[in-house]
Amino acid sequence: MAVMNADTGAVIQTLPIGDHVDASAFDPETRNIFNSNGEGTITVIHQESPDKYSILETVKTLPRAKTVAFDLKTHRLFLSTAEAGKFEVLVVGQ
Repeated sequence: MAVMNADTGAVIQTLPIGDHVDASAFDPETRNIFNSNGEGTITVIHQESPDKYSILETVKTLPRAKTVAFDLKTHRLFLSTAEAGKFEVLVVGQ
């Protein structure tokens, strides 16, 4: 993940996340960023300050569960995946 200054375009920091990222979500209350990917993980990154970010954890999900929706009220992530005609919605929370 590359964090950039929107005004100048300068890269502030880069952090390693999984391959085939489809979505990112930001929780303004906790200042956590969630990157879901096709490998079957979510990388959770914390914004310590506007110029400093750190990886908190990598959460295992399911392969191809990379599309995400974030509920600001419950702080839960919803991911979808499908395999062999079976559709699943994963709910991830603290």
